[in-house]
Amino acid sequence: MERLWAPWRLAYVENADTVEECIFCAFPRESDDEQRFILCRGERAFVILNAFPYSNGHLMVAPYRHTASLDDLDASDALDLMGLVRASVSALKHAYRPDGFNIGINMGRVAGAGIDSHIHVHVVPRWNGDTNFMAVVGDTRVLPASLADTYERLKPHFDGAC
Repeated sequence: MERLWAPWRLAYVENADTVEECIFCAFPRESDDEQRFILCRGERAFVILNAFPYSNGHLMVAPYRHTASLDDLDASDALDLMGLVRASVSALKHAYRPDGFNIGINMGRVAGAGIDSHIHVHVVPRWNGDTNFMAVVGDTRVLPASLADTYERLKPHFDGAC
């Protein structure tokens, strides 16, 4: 059997259940957006690259308000959140020209939320033929660009949206 190495996954696997502070609360309090891969800051929400992406350009949009439920967002929170989802789709279209998108919210651990205490929207660009044998046979995704490269490519496309 051949082995496929994905050493970047180790940090996620080892710490999946031991996160001490919510990243969606902690990261926006910091000032280095490039280090934390924050692409855009709205009035009530922000856009951040997913550190463990399904594809290049996999973004998350989260409200600053710490809540696990859509019910707890007021109209202004929800409006800013969805406005940044729209800006994310636009930025990804210009930067990567995907053929489609998966956009979704996983509410609760059983629904697949890795961080279930803070609601966030996933925006995942998709291309024809982007699912190949690696994900099916090797349970491994091949991402051709680093997070830093993805950040640099997307950041200019958020100018004016934030």
